[in-house]
Amino acid sequence: MPIYEYRCATCRRKVTVLTLRVSEEVSPICEHCGGRDLTRLMSRFAMVRSDDDRMDHLGDDAAGLDENDPRSVARWMRKMGKELGDDAGEDFEEMVDDLEAGGGDGDLDDAGGEDGD
Repeated sequence: MPIYEYRCATCRRKVTVLTLRVSEEVSPICEHCGGRDLTRLMSRFAMVRSDDDRMDHLGDDAAGLDENDPRSVARWMRKMGKELGDDAGEDFEEMVDDLEAGGGDGDLDDAGGEDGD
């Protein structure tokens, strides 16, 4: 089912129109203000990737990682979190924010990391 996006000339808001088939005639109306002067936008698309492909991509990103630079580690961790699509929790976000700010002492014990044994 195709999804088309439009920008309303009257209220400047984005409108999404779902159709049953590509050949269907679409006469979009703004759901916000009822305007009919809409301009079609270029839509984003999703590309399905295998877990192996995603892990390979993360490995490629890690090639430029400077493990001695907290900001570099934070950027890579953010990419990793987005790529995996899992919610790592509030503690993870706080730790990455701290690293990006140049803080952090490299101790992952407090953030649910490995034991210091």
